[in-house]
Amino acid sequence: MKKLSLYSLVLMFVVGIAVLSGCTNSEKAEKDSPGEGTADDPVTLSLFIADLTEDKAFDDPVAKKITEKTGVILELEHPVGGDEQAIPLMIASGDYPDMIYAKGDIGKLIEAGGVIKLDDLIEEKGANLKAMYGEQLDRLKNSVNDPSIYTVGTYGVESAYWTTSGTTSIQLEVLRELGYPEINTVEDFENALTEYIKKYPEIDGQKTLGLSLLGSDWRWLITVGNPAGFSLGIPDDGQWAINDETGEAQYKFTLPEIKEYFKWLNHMNDIGLLDPESFTHTHETYIAKLSSGRVLGIADQDWNYGDAKKALVADGKEWRTYAPLPVTLNNKYKSQGLKDYGFAGGWGISISSTSKHPDKAFEFLDWMASEEAQILVNWGIEGVNYDVVDGKRVLKAEDVVRKNSDTNYGKETGVGYYVYPFPQWGNGALDSAGNSITPDSQEDLIANYNVAEKEVISAYGMESWIDWFPSTKELGISKHGAAANFVIPSGSDLEIIQKKADDLTEQKITQAILGKPADFDVAWEKLQQDLVNMGIEDANKDMTKITQDVMKLWGTN
Repeated sequence: MKKLSLYSLVLMFVVGIAVLSGCTNSEKAEKDSPGEGTADDPVTLSLFIADLTEDKAFDDPVAKKITEKTGVILELEHPVGGDEQAIPLMIASGDYPDMIYAKGDIGKLIEAGGVIKLDDLIEEKGANLKAMYGEQLDRLKNSVNDPSIYTVGTYGVESAYWTTSGTTSIQLEVLRELGYPEINTVEDFENALTEYIKKYPEIDGQKTLGLSLLGSDWRWLITVGNPAGFSLGIPDDGQWAINDETGEAQYKFTLPEIKEYFKWLNHMNDIGLLDPESFTHTHETYIAKLSSGRVLGIADQDWNYGDAKKALVADGKEWRTYAPLPVTLNNKYKSQGLKDYGFAGGWGISISSTSKHPDKAFEFLDWMASEEAQILVNWGIEGVNYDVVDGKRVLKAEDVVRKNSDTNYGKETGVGYYVYPFPQWGNGALDSAGNSITPDSQEDLIANYNVAEKEVISAYGMESWIDWFPSTKELGISKHGAAANFVIPSGSDLEIIQKKADDLTEQKITQAILGKPADFDVAWEKLQQDLVNMGIEDANKDMTKITQDVMKLWGTN
């Protein structure tokens, strides 16, 4: 009986090991089976994109070509109705897609263990990523305390500044009608709007609107908060003003001089030059207004109102499209429209810790950094979207027209649709043949200006819009990147205070703008005291520490 018992125990032990081994092998097989994910038998990888706003099947011509090359079909996911709780809900449920572009919520995912470190994968099989990032690879590291890499992608590594975005802009027709005036300050801008509306109080039977903003949702920061900083010559560091030499940070809405910009908006509202629906209309209504041609001025990012420009061009209203202006509060300040932030790092696409295909997901991201992929996602398919003429890629005439006038061009063809937020070389990069990796070189941009743009640019004696602005070389390269891309520790005092401060400033500044001019100063002082009471000075210190740590991590301090 003793011998039998001992034999039974040994047998049970062997069987147990075999079972455990089988489970382990099964788990490995579930994670990534050899040969899985081919053109004939592609694997589907889910990808959540925090700022994607539309449903999109991965079935356009470029998407199909990507599947052919990688053996991957993407299942694109996005927040419903702009829900900001998407990432926290993922963390709470533990249910993650294969890949995640979380934007500023990446810190939450890292803390929750929801994403994996990519350092070893980059070293072992990231040849394309290493070649693309080169010496900038360190900028992907999370922090001084955790110098691991969790994300890749989002922004171009080699950027050239041939366009501006986020600047105050005015209709081309206004410039032509007024004899091409110089507009460098908010006062110049106001005078131009006033003079034009006096001549043309209606456009196509509708009331002419001077300046329209979009302050009813998160775009408040884009069209109200950010332009305030730009008017003071402050680079785009989100809600912060940062000394690029010392790393000292200050919540920009506490700057004494920024008050003057909002006071100007209050004045614009008082005299009827500010669209009265600027803080209530939806994005759809805003775009519809711009598309009608009756809005003379905006302060917005190109990507936010691009559909309106295409609609105007398609409707034959090129003169109602917009010219970017180097507008500041006064001549004391210098526009930062062409500021070079370097490769900012921080945000990017991560691979979830629950993905059953982490290796395949990484191989996909690495392929997206290859020259072959960059040409495909930027230019489309040779012979379909572009031709090679004298050794250079040239977009087909139909694609040029659709790119400039059809809001569905990217979605239907895939051309340009898969550049952001994936790894990208940048519009300043050249391929192995010495040609631009994107169809957005300075030469291409100038050639693709519409008739009205070319006439206005010529009237001012320029070659392109950027000739109006201080040059990128003059403005210098940021030593800390862009603070908007910093990973703020989840649950930290800084995160909590900034969230409260952002909510408060958006509410109170909006009220001050729409209030009576006589009440503005009192409202402003009350806001400043409320910010002090909630601990904004401590937040300044914490943000300064993070900025200085980033500069230390990058070796730019």
